[in-house]
Amino acid sequence: MDQGAAQAVSEAESEEFGTTATWAADSIERLGPVHALPAACQGSGSPEALHWLCQELALQPGRRLLDVGAGIGGPAAYAREETGVEVDLVDPMPQACAAAERIFGLPALVGDAGKLPLDDRGHDAAWSLGVLCTLSDQPAALAELARVVRSGGGIGLLVFVRLAQRQRVHMPDNDFPAWRELRDMLDDARLDLVHEHRLKDFGAPDAGWTARADRVHDDVRRHHLRDPRWQRAERQRKAVETFVDEGLVEGVVLTCRVR
Repeated sequence: MDQGAAQAVSEAESEEFGTTATWAADSIERLGPVHALPAACQGSGSPEALHWLCQELALQPGRRLLDVGAGIGGPAAYAREETGVEVDLVDPMPQACAAAERIFGLPALVGDAGKLPLDDRGHDAAWSLGVLCTLSDQPAALAELARVVRSGGGIGLLVFVRLAQRQRVHMPDNDFPAWRELRDMLDDARLDLVHEHRLKDFGAPDAGWTARADRVHDDVRRHHLRDPRWQRAERQRKAVETFVDEGLVEGVVLTCRVR
């Protein structure tokens, strides 16, 4: 990892997104490849939401999609499988990059979302799913997405936003923008909002998909229940779920066009 990426990743984030990525890959290998996509897409939207993004971004063979904050590669693997698009992955965690290669055969670059190690205008589309609210410099991340996607290309986002009428929601390692703040950041990054949907308006995953994801979660818990790193990651996951259930934050899936 380069120095800039290392500085952008807190110790807490490293525990949650680094170590647990390796644990998830271990579990997928124990349980079998049928569990890979459901487990690796957790936190990145439902299959219906991913399908919608693939259509909205016009993904197809011969085009190139960038996944920023790709984790262990589930959404990128989904897009490649559904559309035949070529995919590139960037994530700040070396463990997550190694897991994406190990599970899906997807090479990934270690890099910071605020300073992507990529050339200008090298991709037809990009997405960043469930990542923006974990970043300390959200405008820089959006500007980088706009930089590396060709003019007129599409960008997909899953963002957890705090509801405008609520007070600021505090949570370590997360900063949930209000809708107005998000719109202003998109405009400053020269991104035109095209479509938006609430995450909950998409259909829930089918029972088989959910069961396979739950099996991986339960397997990781069984092996690492007493590890403080697993306990902290679980608290973070449950906190977001609680904020959503209490109406403090809401998942929004949106597409933008690069000016």
